Amino acid sequence: MIMSFRRGVVALTLLAFVAAVTPAPATAAMIDTSAAVAASTRAANLARVDSVLARADVQQRLTDLGVAPEAAHERAAALTDTELAGFAAQLENAPAGGEVLAVIGLVFVVLMILEFTGVIDIFKKA
Repeated sequence: MIMSFRRGVVALTLLAFVAAVTPAPATAAMIDTSAAVAASTRAANLARVDSVLARADVQQRLTDLGVAPEAAHERAAALTDTELAGFAAQLENAPAGGEVLAVIGLVFVVLMILEFTGVIDIFKKA
């Protein structure tokens, strides 16, 4: 009786070991050109937005508005590809120099839209 119990435990342990060390099959697929271009476009747009958000005057204005610069970066990264492309295009078309407030206002509007849609939670509810 004890011998059959030991054999059962050994067989079960051996089966578990073989199942644990057996490699799972790997799958790979080709990435089509449009997906690769979209990924690089998103990275370029995010880099453009990050470069604007990294400026000292923009960070100071965001802080004055009560938004942490790190939170603004995270929220910009959370934008969809379309929203990010539109935002980066508006940054490109914005006049240089004195229109920093317009850029900050645009960031604020995007953040408010994300707040109202429930994507982010800027204003913590008590």
